[in-house]
Amino acid sequence: MAAADSVLIFVLSLLVGTIGILAGARLVLDRDASVVNAAVTALIGAVAWAITSFFVGWVPILGVLLMLIIWVGVINWRYPGGWGSAVAIGFIAWIVAVAIVYAFAVVGFVTPDALGIPGV
Repeated sequence: MAAADSVLIFVLSLLVGTIGILAGARLVLDRDASVVNAAVTALIGAVAWAITSFFVGWVPILGVLLMLIIWVGVINWRYPGGWGSAVAIGFIAWIVAVAIVYAFAVVGFVTPDALGIPGV
């Protein structure tokens, strides 16, 4: 049962991350905003976040800041527009993810600690 739960959480997290990044990219860039690109970005971003978290996540303030910079760096790498656009995409993605996770929590589908975008 634990394996099935882990797979479900992974799929939901990827879906939430994809929707958030897709929304951010479409609002900020209005181009290069395909679902596949957003899903790949969400997956790479989640892996980068996890690896960075493993190595420096325990460092107060600096660890979380580095994890966030790495995550935004992945967005910057995957989408045009530079760091400013990447930060805007990430911020919008975070807001959308919070809204989705909140809606899922309200209906009792998930707990609010479901992941997909860092810090959600």
